[in-house]
Amino acid sequence: MNVYLLSLLVFSPLLGIVMVALMPKNEERTIKQFGFFGTLPPLFLSFFLCSQYYSGVALSEFDIKLNWIRFGNLEMYDPKLFTVDFELGLDGLSLIFILLTTIISSLAAIASIYIKKDWKGYYLLFLILEIGMLGVFTAENLILFFIFFEMTLIPAFFLIGRWGFLEREKASYSFLIYNGIGSAVLLVAILILFARTGTTNIAALTQMMTMGGVSLFAPISGSMKYGLCLAFLVAFAIKLPVFPFHSWMVRVHAEAPPSIVMIHAGVLLKIGAYGIIRFGMGIFPEQYKSLAFTIVLFGVLSFLYGAFLALVQTDFKLVLAYSSISHMGIVMMGLGALNEAGIQGATFQVISHGLIAALLFFLVGVLYERTGTTMLPKLGGLAKSMPIFSGFMLASGLASLGLPGMSGFISEFMVFLGLFKSQPLLAAIGVIGLVLTAVYVLRAVMLMTFGKNDSLIETEKRDLRGWEFLPALVLLGLIITVGVYPNLLGRPLQGTIEAMMLALGGR
Repeated sequence: MNVYLLSLLVFSPLLGIVMVALMPKNEERTIKQFGFFGTLPPLFLSFFLCSQYYSGVALSEFDIKLNWIRFGNLEMYDPKLFTVDFELGLDGLSLIFILLTTIISSLAAIASIYIKKDWKGYYLLFLILEIGMLGVFTAENLILFFIFFEMTLIPAFFLIGRWGFLEREKASYSFLIYNGIGSAVLLVAILILFARTGTTNIAALTQMMTMGGVSLFAPISGSMKYGLCLAFLVAFAIKLPVFPFHSWMVRVHAEAPPSIVMIHAGVLLKIGAYGIIRFGMGIFPEQYKSLAFTIVLFGVLSFLYGAFLALVQTDFKLVLAYSSISHMGIVMMGLGALNEAGIQGATFQVISHGLIAALLFFLVGVLYERTGTTMLPKLGGLAKSMPIFSGFMLASGLASLGLPGMSGFISEFMVFLGLFKSQPLLAAIGVIGLVLTAVYVLRAVMLMTFGKNDSLIETEKRDLRGWEFLPALVLLGLIITVGVYPNLLGRPLQGTIEAMMLALGGR
């Protein structure tokens, strides 16, 4: 049973897809219920995997490998040459990303209650998107990874373009073009690796590129390794995104429905960080080390650039969009530090930002449903009419700026600890971003909660009620739990980080 558990996890949303597909399209209530219930099997399975891990079961016991595709007939040389197997696997890093995906997907399905039209099509695409995300974090070869990676793009494109706000089509095409370019770069790099080595297995490629491993089908020169590493970094930097590949993400955050932005900011952007760690740093450690200064430099630029622009926005969605660019800059800073504190802090930051961004955009969805606007000058005085909502908004804002006791603090602290060890000058410049973050977060929250309301139209502002408490409480609880007990993430990550440090030379 164990060997099929990962396949069951990845494809379990198909049960929800079947249930939704069989419903008449005008059954709004039932479709929404089935859409939510379709996210529960992967959620329960991910919790089961986590419980197995903490009870001492090795994650490798859940790996699955089946014969899938063979190119040519080279068995006389090596039966593994130019074969692509269907292989799924887990380690501590992917387990954490799986948990993040299933939790945010279930909570985003609850937030999707505000979708006003074509509920059937929405939930079908929503559940296909979840299959793609789960597949990305469990794929054990590059071809399978790429297939699942592409599976996330198409449903996301339609979810943005069909159910978003006024300029949703422009945002969806911008999303598709930029991510399509990144996918093209990634595909070229994968095909070159496959053609030269005869395999796309991630473990085999890591061994070949770092320790020599078995004889290569066609040896790869140092300059080609450098170019391939750069290609992987560019492809995933677009996905993350970092400056200057960021403009598409601002449009998506502003125009996509809040429930989809919960997934986009909470999970989809994190595929970029996962790819840099797993492929850029994992497969090409020597070449990655030579690019470390450039990675940190772009991280600092993104951190400061996003913070400065967030400071001057009057639309709260744009504040959060530029805040995401800024926080992804922190991730790059940590990944470029090349030491245990920096890499661990960057991974913590990925998970922390996923939870915080999901909470903030859930609150944005509630806010827009009540008021019909996200413009800061029109939202003053919410503390009086929506005190509970304002409390959650303040708490999520404090988490975003890195208040001690919340997940944002421990991740940022570790990133800067690692960066001051390796690049103290860039770290000192980056500290400016911490100050700016506190300013733009507090400015936005205070304008909404205690500021003057410039709106000429009085709207009914009902506070959080009923089911709306569940996503808010769960996400805030996780943010505080990680902040108070960071070893909850640190323990699963330890093995992966130790392997990375060994490949990087133990710095």
